[in-house]
Amino acid sequence: VQLQASGGGTVQAGGSLRLSCRALGATLSINNIGWYRQAPGKQRELVAVASVGGTTKYADSVKGRFTISRGSALNTVYLEMNALKPEDTAKYYCAIGAVFKLVAGIGDYWGQGTLVTVSS
Repeated sequence: VQLQASGGGTVQAGGSLRLSCRALGATLSINNIGWYRQAPGKQRELVAVASVGGTTKYADSVKGRFTISRGSALNTVYLEMNALKPEDTAKYYCAIGAVFKLVAGIGDYWGQGTLVTVSS
């Protein structure tokens, strides 16, 4: 299984980006998905989780600004990020696994990460 995260870039504060996570060798529609981020010098943190059953959860720091969603085709999951802040600057990763594993940060498969930089 390979997960490919993409869509990162540099954006000004207040701007938006949409990250994509595409899977090879797995069907994302039947997997729980997590998005994470790791800023320089900080620990990796869970940003959002989407369960197979449709439940979504977000870190308090991104609630109301980020949305995790499943694509209608192409085996892709998205992280729509709006009203970006400089503190959102990090490398963003996607992962799949059981929900308890995703919450614990020990998903079964991980993407390589995509860098998001938010300038002030």
